[in-house]
Amino acid sequence: MLRLSKLTDYAIVVMTDMAGEPDGVFSAAELAARTHLEQPTVAKVLKALTKSGLIRSYRGANGGYQLGPQPRNISVAQVIAAMEGPIGMTECSVHEGLCAQEAVCTTRSNWRRISQAVEMALHDVTLQDMTQPMVPPIDIRRMRVVRG
Repeated sequence: MLRLSKLTDYAIVVMTDMAGEPDGVFSAAELAARTHLEQPTVAKVLKALTKSGLIRSYRGANGGYQLGPQPRNISVAQVIAAMEGPIGMTECSVHEGLCAQEAVCTTRSNWRRISQAVEMALHDVTLQDMTQPMVPPIDIRRMRVVRG
């Protein structure tokens, strides 16, 4: 099963909350209270997101954290990459030279293709989208694979 880390999940929760008020400046304590997460966890998430440039931090009495780009310009893929690094289904679909079977593997190119499809899907969902009610699910059985 594919699964994001809890910290990445929390990063998306925090950023989605911030996206509801994109020009707001929030303290870590305020974001923790708003998202019902522990303050040390929120502080850790904010530090990683600040380092990535997705949010800005301000010092001082009126300081806090603010989204860098507007919510429509931040994809879920960017948040995941900021927290976990490159998106890939397998290690070899992201980096070469990590598997002893690489030279004889017949599935690596397909794993790369699958990883790219997942990443593109994650890039298509923005923080602005995440603030909206959920759209009806996609029936994947009706989707066609376009071969090029």
